[in-house]
Amino acid sequence: MLVTEQESRSAAIVAAAQQMLAAARTAPKGKGRDTLSMAAAYDGTLAAIADKLDEMGKKLALPFFFRDAKNIRQSQAAVLIGTTIEPLGLQYCGFCGMGNCENKNKQFEAPCAINTVDLGIAIGSAVSVAARLCVDTRVMFSAGKAAAELGLLGSEVKIAFAIPISCSSKNPYFDR
Repeated sequence: MLVTEQESRSAAIVAAAQQMLAAARTAPKGKGRDTLSMAAAYDGTLAAIADKLDEMGKKLALPFFFRDAKNIRQSQAAVLIGTTIEPLGLQYCGFCGMGNCENKNKQFEAPCAINTVDLGIAIGSAVSVAARLCVDTRVMFSAGKAAAELGLLGSEVKIAFAIPISCSSKNPYFDR
């Protein structure tokens, strides 16, 4: 039996996405509370994200959304990582700018700083795995915003990022 690199590429992408999700899940969390949601997107879901990016680019008149939609279409997968914005109930923090979690609760749409820091740490863990596996990635807030607006990580997720993954001869995210 002979399996060419081209034939094994899909399995390599799936394995990379799964390992990236595992790394993000096991990343340290503030107060040990997990507010993250994550998933891997393929095929039709990638197309839906790209279509949403095009729609947002038209609506908002932001040309880079079209560029990012093109990059999503060039990808074989994307890891989606998002967080809720509910506070952790800390007595003393104030990193959100509200002084404490009780005051933050009065401004429901304001994000909890600890949750967003946890999100950043999880993203860093995921992309470090991708680098180790030699697959090309790029962290995209635009595609994460599109995924959140599509509800791909659940309605409670308000902040999300996408990490498209490519395994090709040329990194599609480099010369943009």
